[in-house]
Amino acid sequence: MTKTILITGATDGIGLLTAQKLGALGHKVLLHGRSADKLAKAAAQVHGKPSTYQADLSKMGDVRAMAEAVLSDHERLDVLINNAGVLKTPHAKTAAGRDIRFDVNTIAPYILTRALLPIIPKAGRVVNLSSAAQAPVDVDGMTVFQPMGDMEAYAQSKLAITIWSAEMAKDLPQGPVVVSVNPGSLLASKMVKEGFGVAGNDLSIGADILVAASTGSDFANASGKYFDNDSGRFAPPHGAASQANHVAAVMSALNSIASA
Repeated sequence: MTKTILITGATDGIGLLTAQKLGALGHKVLLHGRSADKLAKAAAQVHGKPSTYQADLSKMGDVRAMAEAVLSDHERLDVLINNAGVLKTPHAKTAAGRDIRFDVNTIAPYILTRALLPIIPKAGRVVNLSSAAQAPVDVDGMTVFQPMGDMEAYAQSKLAITIWSAEMAKDLPQGPVVVSVNPGSLLASKMVKEGFGVAGNDLSIGADILVAASTGSDFANASGKYFDNDSGRFAPPHGAASQANHVAAVMSALNSIASA
């Protein structure tokens, strides 16, 4: 069955390769990117003449406008892959006064997902990009910018998206499936090259698991779970994700930001 699938951060790396693989399987792919030129180039590399959506995910106004555009263009969205992410950047503080890692990696996908839920069917899926790098969230640092190391902010943002994935799944017992996925450590993405100065491993490791998470039967009953592609199994995330007070604090902050 042909599915309509939106992928954020789809102009290069894992996002683009996942789009190419899903397009080749006959699915209708929607691409998000920050640059109009990069979006046009990416669309030319994906089968089926995909629709494109331009938005800067560090700006929540852009995120909401993109959601409105998708809602206007489509009556149904079968899969949302929140792939876009930031690790290393020379400008960590966003115009909203938060760390860009939290805005792009955690908050934007939360706002986008909530906005698009009305057109995601119960049999649909939300696939959120997590990471093996996870750390307890400084909730104050998520809501108001505080200087952090690149990896520190990134790891906190990835635990935060893992937490909200599990919490959203609890709120949607009939579906859609909401899962978080570590696609694999040190894959050959632009983020890894810039952040760690290494070539990285085969991107297909990550793209293939995102295709499976989006369409495969192994994820059909996996809502709320975290899949660690380094070990090739569903696994517990960082222990802070099971601490009720910590989870509640993260969700309270997220809902406050999303409602602003």
